[in-house]
Amino acid sequence: MSIDQTTVRRIARLARLAVDDAQLPQLAAELERVLHLADELGAANTGGIAPMAHPHEQVLAWREDAVTETDRADTFLALAPEANGGLYLVPKVIE
Repeated sequence: MSIDQTTVRRIARLARLAVDDAQLPQLAAELERVLHLADELGAANTGGIAPMAHPHEQVLAWREDAVTETDRADTFLALAPEANGGLYLVPKVIE
């Protein structure tokens, strides 16, 4: 795909970029190289290659499932304005 200076101006306007007229030829050439690279990547043979979530092998660092905090539910319930049967009572907000 050929990128001309009019296309570069339009892309710059859409991206809200200020581009000098002297930069247009260089930007057009760079955009053409980017599009050429995208075409090359699209033409690569990926048959038989399984998709992957991450390029590196990662292992989750598991830790032992151990209780580290004490049960303080009764202490927190005692701080509530109203509690009943181990539950916090709150005002009704929907009629």
